[in-house]
Amino acid sequence: MRPIYRYLLIKLSFLLATYFVAVTIAFVLPRIAPGNPVQQIIAGLSQGSLSPELLDQYQRRLIEEFGLNKPLHVQYFEFLKNAFSGNLGTSISSYRQPVTKLIAWHLPWTLLLLVPATLVAWTIGNYLGARAAYRRGTLFEKSVVSTGIILSQIPYYWMAMVLIYVFAIKLGWFPSGSAYDPTLAPSLNWEFIKSYLHHYILPFLSIALVSTGGWIIGMRVLAAMELGSTYVKFSEMLNVHDEIIFRYVLRNSLLPQVTGIAIQLGTVMAGQIITEQLFNYQGMGILLARALGSRDYPLIQGIFLILIGTLLLANFIVEFIYVLIDPRIRLGARE
Repeated sequence: MRPIYRYLLIKLSFLLATYFVAVTIAFVLPRIAPGNPVQQIIAGLSQGSLSPELLDQYQRRLIEEFGLNKPLHVQYFEFLKNAFSGNLGTSISSYRQPVTKLIAWHLPWTLLLLVPATLVAWTIGNYLGARAAYRRGTLFEKSVVSTGIILSQIPYYWMAMVLIYVFAIKLGWFPSGSAYDPTLAPSLNWEFIKSYLHHYILPFLSIALVSTGGWIIGMRVLAAMELGSTYVKFSEMLNVHDEIIFRYVLRNSLLPQVTGIAIQLGTVMAGQIITEQLFNYQGMGILLARALGSRDYPLIQGIFLILIGTLLLANFIVEFIYVLIDPRIRLGARE
């Protein structure tokens, strides 16, 4: 087997094992907490005028319908079978709504925020970090590095609250919440797109600004190490133009950052879930908060499976890109 295929096969095996562990955790965690979703539904209905007999009958029916009366190991194996066949079940809190339908509505909104914010932060952060390293000892380097350190230490939710307070409440330039004007229906007409972009700016900035700080610091260190390489010193002795040297330094320092983007996606996703709740953005964060509040087992499991699967798929794509741009792996020089 060629080294490139062996490398990708090993990575794929690790990702599948990770996904299986994540599936198991997604099943166990909601059930560790006391109570279950049916009890919460019945507690809400008990405030009305229904008789105890009807409530008891309805509770037994719901428990049987969602399989909560079965042994835990039976529920687990049924969950595994359904998860790998694409059947995520029916939501308990949104009665009769398939989990896949709910996720299919909310997931695109999350990806529309996560992917552009991550790519923009990665591009700007790496460029500024490399430029700061190349202009070491200057005011530009000190300003960029200081800004990067400050931004990288700010939690996503804190940045979101600052942006809401300044630009939405004080200045009134942007709306404080939602992904679009609630009076509009999602469509591809200009009015809806303009409304979406207007609501999009603050959530986008809250994620991109914090992520940019981390990329600046990482690239600053990598580029500084690269500047000590023999080819850089030799180029400087030959009076090669600074911009040409900078392009080579930037390109050679990007390899670890390509791998880093896969790791960073998990951190950004965790921060975005809270950010979406602060902005009332119609993404997976809102859906997860609703599912956790109602102990909706199928919905919680489905959300975790899709989010983890998306992150693992992104990791595999990044690994594939890394193979393409790093000749050491293609030539089998790296095990």
